[in-house]
Parts: sequence; C-alpha cells; structure tokens
Amino acid sequence: MIGREEEIKYLRSLKSEEESQFIAIYGRRRIGKTYLIRESFGYEFTFQHTGVGNDEKKSAETQKQEQLDKFNESLSAAGYDHGRRLNSWAEAFNGLKEVIKKSKEKKKVIFIDELSWMDTKDSGLVTELEHFWNGWVTARKEKDVILLICASATYWIMEKIVNDKGGFHNRLTGQIHLKPFTLKECEEYLRTKKILLNRHQIIQCYMIMGGVPYYWSLLKKGKSLPQNIDELFFAEDAPLRKEYTNLYRALFKKPDQYIKIIEALSAENKGISRADICKKTGIASSGEFSKKLRELEDCGFIRRYIPDGYKERNAIFQLIDNYTLFYLRFLKKNTYDEHYWQVHNNSPKINAWSGVAFERVCLEHIPQIKAALGIAGVHAKVNAWQCEADKGKGLQGSQIDLLIVRDDQITNVCETKYSKADYHVNAEFDRDMKRKISDYLIDSRTKHAIHATLITNYGVVENEYTGELQSIITGEELFK
Repeated sequence: MIGREEEIKYLRSLKSEEESQFIAIYGRRRIGKTYLIRESFGYEFTFQHTGVGNDEKKSAETQKQEQLDKFNESLSAAGYDHGRRLNSWAEAFNGLKEVIKKSKEKKKVIFIDELSWMDTKDSGLVTELEHFWNGWVTARKEKDVILLICASATYWIMEKIVNDKGGFHNRLTGQIHLKPFTLKECEEYLRTKKILLNRHQIIQCYMIMGGVPYYWSLLKKGKSLPQNIDELFFAEDAPLRKEYTNLYRALFKKPDQYIKIIEALSAENKGISRADICKKTGIASSGEFSKKLRELEDCGFIRRYIPDGYKERNAIFQLIDNYTLFYLRFLKKNTYDEHYWQVHNNSPKINAWSGVAFERVCLEHIPQIKAALGIAGVHAKVNAWQCEADKGKGLQGSQIDLLIVRDDQITNVCETKYSKADYHVNAEFDRDMKRKISDYLIDSRTKHAIHATLITNYGVVENEYTGELQSIITGEELFK
C-alpha cells in the first residue's frame, strides 16, 4: 500500500489495546477508506457490512427496510441466522451482539462501512448504535470489541458522531480523517503500476484529478497523459465523466443546492463571500445555508478563509476540489470529443485553467512549501489578502492569493506560476510583485519583513529580476 503508514500502524495497534475501541474513519468518496481498513486487518472481520445507496424516490420506510434487509444478510454471512426479517435497528444490533458473543476470536473486529447511507429518515439507527456501544459493548467484562465505522459523507460523521454533544460525546477512542495522496505518493503509486510520467506530467494530472487514489488507478500504462485524460474524461463512456453526478449524490441526500453552490464558486477563481453566493444561487441566507457551506468544507470541496487583516464577516469561500473544477470547466457543456485533450492541449482555455489549477495544487502542499522555505516547524497562518485601489491611502489595488504569515516575524508573499518550461521572471512580474508588497505593507501595517516568493512547476531562468526574489520554490520541492 502506498502511503498511509501512520494510519496502518495505528489501526493494527488496536488489537493490543486493553479496552474496547471505537474508531471513526472518514474522507471523501474514492479516497481509499475501505481499502485501508481491509488491508490493515488482513480482510478478517468478525462482522462486516456496507450500507447501500438509497433511492430517494422511495419512501423513508421502504429505504429503512432495504437497509435492514442488507444488514440481515451480513449477519447471516457472519454466522447468525435467526430465520426472520429484521423490523428495527434495535433488532439488528441485538443480532450483532449475538455474533460477537459467539465469536471465538480474541478481538472482535466489527467494520460498518458507509454508515451514513444506513441513517434513513426517522430510522433510529444512530440511537441504537449509541445504545449498542454505551449500553452493551462498554459494559461487557470482556474488553474485546474493535468497532470501525466509515462514511464518505464527512459532514454526517462529523455531526452525528465525532462532534456529537449527546450520547457519543467523548465516546470515540480514535478517528482518522483520510486525506488525498500528495504528489510524492501519486508518483510512488504510478511507479508500482509501471506507468511512466515525468514530474511535470504528474503535476498536470494532479491538477485534473487531485490526490484521489481511485482516479489514479484508472490510468493506463503505455499511453501518454493526454491519451489517458481523453479516455477517462472525454470519450463517450469515459468513467470520470459520470463521476460528477455520482459524487454529490453519494454524499448528499438532496444534492441540488450543494451543486448550485459549487457551480457558483467555480466561476470565481479567487472565491467569493457568503452574500455573493446567495445572490448567484438564489439560496436564502439562513442557518440551513450555513450548514451546507460547512458540509461542503468538511468534505474538502471548498475552503473558507478570512483575508489577512479582515474580520470573520469578511470570510471568502473558494472551490478547491481539482476534479470538480476540471469537470465544470471542460465537461459540463462539452459534447463528446474523444480527442479533446490531445487536440486542444495548448488552447487559451486550457492555459487559463492551468494557472488556477496549479494554485490549488500549491494550496494542497503547504507542508512541502513550508519545508522548502526552511520553516517546517514554524507556526504560520496561510491565507490570502486583497485591497481596492485608494489614492488617498496610496493603494493601487492588489490581490495576493497565497500569503504565509509566520510567527518568526516574516511574511511570504507568494506568487504561483504554471509554466510549460523554466519560468522567465520579467519586468511585468517584478512590477506586479512590488505593487502587491507595497499595498500590503500600507494596508496591513505589518511590522514583518516581506519575502517575495515564487512557486512554479518547473525551474526558473536566472536574470536581473530573479535577484529580487527572496525565495524560489520549484515543482521538484513539491514532491518532497
């Protein structure tokens, strides 16, 4: 298995714990949660079950019964068959208790996958799970249960389990938020599949697919990156062309408004305010709207940041999911063109997208950027900043997309530049950087030293302007 060393070590250590363990594993769809758990426990479980996707056209009662029927099948597979249909989650967990009591294994490993799908309206699932853990597992003299629950709907597991203030409060013994692969891990993964791409191509692939392992598993050796992208996205039956709809439907029971928010943000590279999202989508500002924004943030599709020097009410929301950005830019309104990426690879549209997408890659590799700056152990706030032109204050009007405000009294003003060769710093770049720094110094009134920083996917051509930069970070350093 590529990466995940710490997660595997932790999961395998659970069998040596003296107390029963209750672990929540969460992360976006296709990130590898199920694979991680199965590999860590050698595919050996006392009981395992996966919730099934629901058809929202069916009644809540029908959905509940279908979930119970599938759970009953899993109980039978684990050796408990009481010969009748389950009518409630109380009966279902009573059956699970019998499986545990009959097991001869030293540690009873219980794995329930896609738990959020099982939580249909008014089903009572969460209450019965709470009772199963608090009222039965922890009350047993034998401290021998390892309960692993998993869900792609990150917001659901955060709200219902991790941050619950009721019966689950402080009941979890551990949690794993499974993150996307880094560039380094993607490179290692390709090596195991004997797929040869150089680092520039790997960065471009990451700009399209992010670090989602399943997407990378679909790449085929012997084909160029443009050929692979056409097959995965632009061919008539391309598997990742259909992923967009499935992705949001799998996470949200009523995805329409979430998709409206995502699509509003996709048109604004730098992000927009909450009020602007409401205007663009027609969704009323409310507590329910706040919850949707929080859920999208928990799932890793958007980020919320407060521009340096501004208040909470000035928070900006930005789409950061690479796959979603790519889909909406190139696929939503694109008719089938199985050679699109090969033919248009140097088009203005793709060049414009490349700059935005590379910036997202940098945002996902902040630890690598800090390490390249030699400040891996220094606390820093990472955000953005902007100001309007104001002649009275001497402001020309600027925007800084990546600002690293460090506790060692230095602030890195970062400019990200995607290039198809070593980047050539020119007079225009130098002038823009000096304008941004000047505006930032005036507007923020910071006492920090300001370090002009360039981040680019290739190297840099040395000339009279590069000496003005305090730091240059190349694509090579993003792979560390």
